[in-house]
Amino acid sequence: MDDRKLEVLRAIVEDYVATQEPVGSKVVAQRHGLGVSAATVRNDMAYLEESGYIHQPHTSAGRIPTDKGYRLFVDRLGKIKPLSTAERRAVHRFLAEALDLDDVVTRTVRLLSQLTHQVAVVQYPSLNRSTVRHLELVSLGPGRLMLVMITDTGRVEQRQFELSTDLSEDDILDLRKLINEQLQGKPLTDAPGIIADLSDLARPELGTAVAELARVLLETVVVRAEDRIAVAGAANLTRHAAYFSGSLRSILEALEEEVVLMQLLGRADTGPLLTVRIGDENEMDDFRETAVVTAGYGPGAVVGHMGVLGPTRMDYPGTIAAVRAVARYVSEILEQNR
Repeated sequence: MDDRKLEVLRAIVEDYVATQEPVGSKVVAQRHGLGVSAATVRNDMAYLEESGYIHQPHTSAGRIPTDKGYRLFVDRLGKIKPLSTAERRAVHRFLAEALDLDDVVTRTVRLLSQLTHQVAVVQYPSLNRSTVRHLELVSLGPGRLMLVMITDTGRVEQRQFELSTDLSEDDILDLRKLINEQLQGKPLTDAPGIIADLSDLARPELGTAVAELARVLLETVVVRAEDRIAVAGAANLTRHAAYFSGSLRSILEALEEEVVLMQLLGRADTGPLLTVRIGDENEMDDFRETAVVTAGYGPGAVVGHMGVLGPTRMDYPGTIAAVRAVARYVSEILEQNR
């Protein structure tokens, strides 16, 4: 395919996204300054249609892109539409004002939805890819403690539990010192083995309390290592209902399932690279008519993913720029708070 045909395809995609109307050869020739006649554009469009990049929705209409056409458009993007200086400043200020990790995630998912006018999905930092920053033990009364675990990404997990024996303040201090000495700075994936050895390191008279604390620690780092998801902007899908062949109900129901959303975002080990999946490139049937743009984020290493979902008729340059910029800002915030 020569450069002119690519420019014709680019013009069709951009006009269709902007106007929501099929695009004709005359409009392409007049609006995009290709330096050729409408007849030449028609010939190029015929080639693109025959090759499966565009199609005619009905007789006497212009052309609209196919999933294959969108794919080529995204792969050959010469430039990503950058956020304006005002947008970048607003994004940075809005995220920098977050009070804690929950607030960062909440602000991020809202921001992505507002910037792209699509459904936004953000994965909380995965415990499995985090390290322990600090562990705290707080007495809640006789025989009752609360364990608080803070990770390097700012994620906070806490559990209350009962002890079979009462502990003095000095005993609680000793336990707090022990678990921090052994676990602080360690990856959570290494925690189970370290926790199993705690009983051998504690004073004998604390053996029962250490065993009970070890059980709670394991529940915190293993049983509670499930990933959490935040979603915003599902109502934006209703603005694009005309671009889905069936009901939106199956998509909206799928968005309520965290397991489905985790599959949608992709594995945490896929790295920070931005990915775009269009139409049938999405493995799940409910999302065959959608486009999904995702990116990894994290302080150095990827600890989670974020992205947006919408119809295949999407502003890809703008959406890609928004997802990439927000992922970068969140990574910077997590790095600063380590």
